Amino acid sequence: MARRSGVKKLRLTGRVPAVIYGRQTQTRNLEVGLKEIEDLIHHSVSETILVDLAVEGDAKSGRLALVQEVQHHPLSGKVLHVDFHEVAEDEKVTVTVPVETTGEAAGVKTEGGVLEHVLFKIKVRALPRDLPEVITVDVTPLEIGQSIHLGEIPLPAGVEVIGDKKIPVISVAAPITEAQEAAALEAATTPLAEPEVLKEKKEEGAGEAAGASAKPAEKGGEKATEKPAEKTEKTEKAEKKPEKKK
Repeated sequence: MARRSGVKKLRLTGRVPAVIYGRQTQTRNLEVGLKEIEDLIHHSVSETILVDLAVEGDAKSGRLALVQEVQHHPLSGKVLHVDFHEVAEDEKVTVTVPVETTGEAAGVKTEGGVLEHVLFKIKVRALPRDLPEVITVDVTPLEIGQSIHLGEIPLPAGVEVIGDKKIPVISVAAPITEAQEAAALEAATTPLAEPEVLKEKKEEGAGEAAGASAKPAEKGGEKATEKPAEKTEKTEKAEKKPEKKK
């Protein structure tokens, strides 16, 4: 409870708790200005945010770190906690960056094709200060049926892409015809057919055996036998009535 109370008081002063760690760094708890970190996040176009941290009382003049994780309040959206991952300037790191398009594909502009953005983020590897915030791809020359694959994306100097180079990132597909659109609409609106219930047909001469296998056993293990018809009162009188003499 004391820890929660301390965090609450810290936030009331306009600061939020944070932590910094790294492969060659001892984990340390920090405090950062709420407005500073919110401005940094809001003005960034990418999840990859590189910062220079100046820690009070630290032997280092500054620490280079990536914003690894930011915890937000589920209702207000305010920053609650920040994780910093310290990195070395001369050591390459792998991060995920967004892919954005520029221009209008020729296949879309002149032939009515559809631009398909297959991958919105890709993994890249570079020195911390060479990391791009976003990768921009010009799609202007793309015709229908053509794609830009992972290995064909232009990258800044010192940046390499991670993954299968043959994976398509952006493609231009043929336009959907009216017949295809109508078929898709019909398939979406047609109710699913109910499964047909097939009744088992009894074969002549084997009806009792087939029925016995499908019905639960009689209580006491007795065999079912055909019950003789009950005699009615009229039937009994007819049997007792004497025949008339001729």
